[in-house]
Parts: sequence; structure tokens; C-alpha cells
Amino acid sequence: MEKNLKTVVIILGAVAILLLGALAWIWFDRSSMVKELTMEKQELTDQMVQLRAEYDSLSTTNDTLNARLTEEREKIDLLIERINKTEATNRASIRQYEKELGTLRSIMRSYIHQIDSLNTLNIALREDASQAREEASKATQQYEELRTTTDTYAKQVEIGSQIKGRNFVMAGITESGKESERSSRIEKLKFCGSLIENSIAPKGPRNIYLRIKGPDGILLTNPDQGVFNAAGEQLIYSAVREIDYQGDEVEFCIYFSGVTFSKGVYTAEVYTTDGKIGAADLLLR
Repeated sequence: MEKNLKTVVIILGAVAILLLGALAWIWFDRSSMVKELTMEKQELTDQMVQLRAEYDSLSTTNDTLNARLTEEREKIDLLIERINKTEATNRASIRQYEKELGTLRSIMRSYIHQIDSLNTLNIALREDASQAREEASKATQQYEELRTTTDTYAKQVEIGSQIKGRNFVMAGITESGKESERSSRIEKLKFCGSLIENSIAPKGPRNIYLRIKGPDGILLTNPDQGVFNAAGEQLIYSAVREIDYQGDEVEFCIYFSGVTFSKGVYTAEVYTTDGKIGAADLLLR
């Protein structure tokens, strides 16, 4: 009987040892698994933090794209918070977070591609804008040069189209129509000259204005006097005559009377609307 009891005790002891060994192995195996899962969780967290930093490094001037990047950053922040609250042993949740990490990375690659495309487009647009500004500047310079040249030519044409005169003389005319230098016999003054040939001058009727100053330097006038414009200057004339100018040289004479002539030097100037074209003096005795 004692022998059988001893045998039972030995068997129970052996079973207990085996159970303790099994429990020790199970505890060690679980500890190793928990440690491994904890490391995987930490690695996943680190990857999320790194991804968040990569999102932070993305920048663009496109407001719509910036808003989407902000949404993705908020998703990552929320996912990091959820990972921190999840037990490492919850392998199903950890695996789900790993899938979401992969999705977020794919989305980020898409955004990187969009940003690169936008940057490339912006560079191209800036280059086009720079080229357009340069071309516009050249065009403006060419326009200014052309305008300057045109203005110069127009001025030259304007100057060239002005009528000039020559052979100007003034004489005293008596009542009988003869020329004289004796003031007491003079009834009127005659001023003669010619408009020279000018093929580019305007054709048609043209007024010739005469201004005569007496020996005292005062402009001689009569009731027929008037005002005319000579190259922008308003002047009073002593006498005026209209002639038909057709581009060929044409002679003319203008007469002034209606005053008493005294001894001295009389100075006459003749004008068109372009300005002064000549002058002549007369000494009356």
C-alpha cells in the first residue's frame, strides 16, 4: 500500500514539474510576442510621425491643393492618436493601421506628383511671362523708335512743305502810278516778291500778309487791317492778298495805302500762316 502511494506521489510530482515547465514556456513565449508587437506598434507610430513630417514639407501656391494637404495631415494626427490608444496585442487593429499608412503614402505620392507638375507649369509660365515681357519691351522700344522716326520724318515733311519766298522789294508809288522815293509824292507802298516752287506744299488759295512799320517803328494800319495766325502767333497785318498757289513759283505784289507817308526808313515783313517768309526796306526822302 505504501509502495503504491509512493508511486502516485512521484507521478504527481512529475506532472507538476511538467505543468510548471509548460507555464514557464507559455509565459516566456507571450512576453516575447508582446515585446515584438510593442516594437511593431512603435515602428508603426514612428512611420506615421515621419509621414506627417513629409506632409509638412509639401508646399504649393495652389489653395485647393493646400486645403487637401491639411486634411491629410489631420487624418495622420488622428491615426497616430488612435495607434497610441490601441494595445500592441490588438493585432487586427495594428494591421488595419498599417494598411491606412500605405494608403496615406500613396496619396502623398499623388500630391507630390501634382505639386511637381504645378511647379513645372509655374516655371514654364514664369518663363513665358518673362519672354512676353521681354518681347513687349522690345516691341515698345521698336514702337518708340518708329514713332521718333515718324515724328522726325513728319517734322521734316512739315518743314519741307512750308512755302518760302524770294526777290522781295518795296517801292513808293505816286498817284500817277510811278515809282518814287519822295515821301511827299507817295500815295501808296508796293511790296513785291515771289513764292518759290514746292511740289509737296499744299495747293490752293493762300493768303499773303504784309506788315509795314514806319520810321517811328509803329505798325502801319488802316480800316482794312486784321489779325492772322503765323505759326501759332497772333499778329496784326497792314494788308493782305490771296493768291492761287499750285506748287509752281508765283509772283505777287501787295499794296498799302490810306496813310500819310513821311521821310525815313520803312520796314516791311511778309508772312504766310507757316510764318515769316521775307522782308524788305524802303528809304523815303
